Amino acid sequence: MAVKSNILVICGPTASGKTALAVELALRLGGEVVSADSMQVYRGMDTGTAKPTPEEMRGVPHHMLDVADPEENYSVARYVHDAVPIVDGILARGKLPIVAGGTGLYIDNLVAGRQFAPFEPDSGLRQTLQARAREEGLPTLRQELERVDPEAAGRIHPNDEKRTLRALEVYLSTGRTISQHDRESRALPNRYVPLTIALNFKERPWLWERIDRRVDEMMARGLEQEVRALLDRGVPRDCTAMQAIGYKEIAAAIVEGLPAAQGAQEVKLRSRQYAKRQLTWFRRNRQAYWFEWEKIPDLSAAADFSTQLVIGCGLQ
Repeated sequence: MAVKSNILVICGPTASGKTALAVELALRLGGEVVSADSMQVYRGMDTGTAKPTPEEMRGVPHHMLDVADPEENYSVARYVHDAVPIVDGILARGKLPIVAGGTGLYIDNLVAGRQFAPFEPDSGLRQTLQARAREEGLPTLRQELERVDPEAAGRIHPNDEKRTLRALEVYLSTGRTISQHDRESRALPNRYVPLTIALNFKERPWLWERIDRRVDEMMARGLEQEVRALLDRGVPRDCTAMQAIGYKEIAAAIVEGLPAAQGAQEVKLRSRQYAKRQLTWFRRNRQAYWFEWEKIPDLSAAADFSTQLVIGCGLQ
């Protein structure tokens, strides 16, 4: 007997209309939106992340927006920790959780409700390991990881300092390897049963046009000024938030004294490359239902298609 779906997931590449469809379905079906965007979690990063405006939200409750400062290194583990109680709360109120976003890693781990190795950002251990990496060099710490967790060492790229330190941090703080913890977590059943609707355009050039137009709109709405404000307040260029597409390229143009328009062209290129990676990720899900837009998207048609699936899957 098939297990009944209990959450709705709207996913797809950047600029594919996820927010508009999620809001329309929330209004039709009595839902609340839970963002699954790894950059919309940051405060003060609105324009470059295409964070929905109050007008675009149309009165629908939105969650997991503006939950961290740009200086913080927000992670998938923190996302799951923060989002699970929100989804559970929506279900408890008899509403439909609509998880909408383009960060596939966040979506997959939220659906699983995956428990991560203990995270203690204030323990000081991370800072100690970072200092050791600077003083002794990353290869020394890599050798240490190879001794205690060869499985993780084989999986993590030799130059990936962040994940190397994380694996060591887990072992040193818990006495158990991150590989062991991950195996135990994957063995557990998923926390939620999703109905997944994935969006795309029927023709690839239509998506590219949509992406280019969105970047132009971001620049017109003040993306350069938003990036300058972050730099002026001292947000480091190498922090996780400033590696986001849109911020990294515009920040580089500003620092190098180049025209912001030149940075915007790079944003368009990187966004198209990212969209390809997103499509590859979402196509791995054989249970997803795809809706492909015409050149001019028809929101009502997409909402009708999605509503029929929701009713058919017993979500309503």
